[in-house]
Amino acid sequence: MNHSDRVAAFVALGQRLQQLSPDELADLARRARNSNTWFDEPNVTAAVRGVAALLSEDTLRTWAARYPAEPEQARRVGVVMAGNIPLVGFHDLLCVLISGHYLLAKPSADDKVLMTWIAQELTTLEPRFADRISFVERLNEADAFIATGSNNTARYFEYYFSKKPNLIRRNRTSLAILTGEETADTLAALGRDIFQYYGLGCRNVSKLYVPENYSFTPLLDALQPWETVLQHNRYQNNYDYNKSILLVNNVPHYDNGFLLLNEAAPLVSPISVLHYGTYGSEVDLVDQLTDAAEQIQCIVSDGARYAGSFAFGQAQSPKVTDYADGVDTMAFLAEIG
Repeated sequence: MNHSDRVAAFVALGQRLQQLSPDELADLARRARNSNTWFDEPNVTAAVRGVAALLSEDTLRTWAARYPAEPEQARRVGVVMAGNIPLVGFHDLLCVLISGHYLLAKPSADDKVLMTWIAQELTTLEPRFADRISFVERLNEADAFIATGSNNTARYFEYYFSKKPNLIRRNRTSLAILTGEETADTLAALGRDIFQYYGLGCRNVSKLYVPENYSFTPLLDALQPWETVLQHNRYQNNYDYNKSILLVNNVPHYDNGFLLLNEAAPLVSPISVLHYGTYGSEVDLVDQLTDAAEQIQCIVSDGARYAGSFAFGQAQSPKVTDYADGVDTMAFLAEIG
């Protein structure tokens, strides 16, 4: 199977995903939620649609053409996949297979249903991929590794995988920059960056940077349509718990009934909580972002006014070129081959 065959198979997969009926998506979400209750139908649907968007023919062919068509030697690449949001491991699957290597995938138990399903869809469309995809419990046979985990697990990965080529990813999160000049509509769009996947993804905004003396009222009002997150019992449990902690400890905060905002230094916030920090000038803001750069997955701002940022509402719509941790996975795969 050559490069053109592999690309064509993924293009066909994208078309297949676009054609899934509501009943098929509902059944898929039901099976996924049986393993992970965070994976409800709206979020599974959003993830499937997001993967389909990655696989549009023009986009995929242009991206794939930037890298070697074939490796000098096909390697067995062991991939330890995350499971925090639906199909989060798909981009690694895509990269390994498009680059001409063999995939040894260790999916997270939280996302095993969806990852095995999409691999089956791919092999149905292109049966020759069946010999190139293996789901395994142990990665002893791998020639190289890609692993995604917490900062703690990353240290273990670095130790166990140190003797072979490896790409290790750590905790990252995403931020939003506000100026106070945003409209109600643009603030509403920010809601998707905060609440999509219940805030569980590294591309979810977990901290705001706002000017000094910023008024949060317009933001909290604009986010009201997202109050439906409380319909998920696990989200509501987190909200109730975190609210009680803030109240018991007399921590000043804002509360719109389903989201808690408090001023805090950490970039990562608990589910249902959004941290914020203030800046006094553009220079001050840049300094703070520079200090936090290694912990940031992406930044959103109104109209993507800051270099390298996404527009509000677009954090959860990464392009195929938006690599986790900003490390080019395809370049890594080209080097090992």
